[in-house]
Amino acid sequence: MHLDRRVVVTGIGAITPLGLDMVSTWEALINGKSGVAPITRFDPNLLPVHVACEVKDFDPTRFIDAGEVRRMDLFEQYALAAARQAIQQANLTITPDIADDVGVVVGSSVGGFHTMLAQYDVLREQGPRRIYPFAIPMIMSNGASGMIAIAFGARGPSYSPASACATSNDSLGQASELIRRGTAVAMIAGGADATVSALGMAGFDRLGALSHDNDLPSTSPKPFDKKRNGVVMGEGACVMVLEELEFALRRGANILAEVAGFGQTTDAFHVIAPAEGGSGAAKAIRRAMQRANLTPDDIDYINAHGTATPLNDIAETQAVKTVFGDRAYKVPISSTKSMTGHMMGATGALEAAVCIYAIQHGVIPPTRNLTEPDPQCDLDYVPGEARLHQVNVAMNNSFGFGGHNSVLIFKRYDG
Repeated sequence: MHLDRRVVVTGIGAITPLGLDMVSTWEALINGKSGVAPITRFDPNLLPVHVACEVKDFDPTRFIDAGEVRRMDLFEQYALAAARQAIQQANLTITPDIADDVGVVVGSSVGGFHTMLAQYDVLREQGPRRIYPFAIPMIMSNGASGMIAIAFGARGPSYSPASACATSNDSLGQASELIRRGTAVAMIAGGADATVSALGMAGFDRLGALSHDNDLPSTSPKPFDKKRNGVVMGEGACVMVLEELEFALRRGANILAEVAGFGQTTDAFHVIAPAEGGSGAAKAIRRAMQRANLTPDDIDYINAHGTATPLNDIAETQAVKTVFGDRAYKVPISSTKSMTGHMMGATGALEAAVCIYAIQHGVIPPTRNLTEPDPQCDLDYVPGEARLHQVNVAMNNSFGFGGHNSVLIFKRYDG
């Protein structure tokens, strides 16, 4: 096994509530733009929650052949569009001589939710013979990985993690591990979800997880704020190209950042609530730093999971304090979910991309809507406005239902 192989990022693609690529998404984030708006995909009067962070003005035929679009669920369309952008930026051509060494790890928290609901209605109203023949490939959560592999001829390892809100952080981390141990020279990795639907939102609302700020949508979500009242549902995709360093150098790739460390744990505590004191999250943070051979003094920025739910924000704050000690008060932290909403299985990868952009541009995006900090959330959450700040090392936290904890660390590539 070759565990000393270095892994770098050479391409990033994104479809988000703030933009249809990573550049426009980043510009919106550093300008504090909110992606929250009234729901257009279904009649919002069906629910007590009338707002969400929908992807806007998405035309899949910009990225996918029109004949293929109808055979793909929306989450797969998002994923393939983001993958195409990432591969284009990486300038990666998957030729037959490397195809067996290029894989795909693109996860989804629920898979083809829209297709599943629509086809169930067809079954109930018209009978089984009217079910669309491609319904199953559109529903299965590994559909995005399969579609991407087919589209680009990637014949290496391909699968789709599902770890709720930690899904795409896990996808990136596991893809990097495949490269580290010599199983692949490059991986297309990330996540996608399209869960803005009546059933999805009704389910989350019954858990008490969603914000009900319908009248002033841009004032939510409120991560770390005393008046925070829940998640705003989001959707989209973020996909990256990861490469073994020597492979990237040989082909002259532009290196965006290096994957320094990855840590995973499970709370084994409660299916929804985080472990008391954020203990599981703290262990994942420690593991990522140990793998990266870094200390708290080395971390320049943390992109928080920051869901704006009462328990999670406190637990994450406690986890950072547990690991960082006094240093916790000196590290800038922000929750970009305050602008994108919670993109579910796509959120970790997008926030990882934000870490990389912060390294590249020396800017930390703000935490929007943080006006009255919770006394139990007393760290530097960069409220209100973006901040100029030298970032050499950035950490991304992702925590999911089921007790999944996933932490990635990126660092500036300096040869």
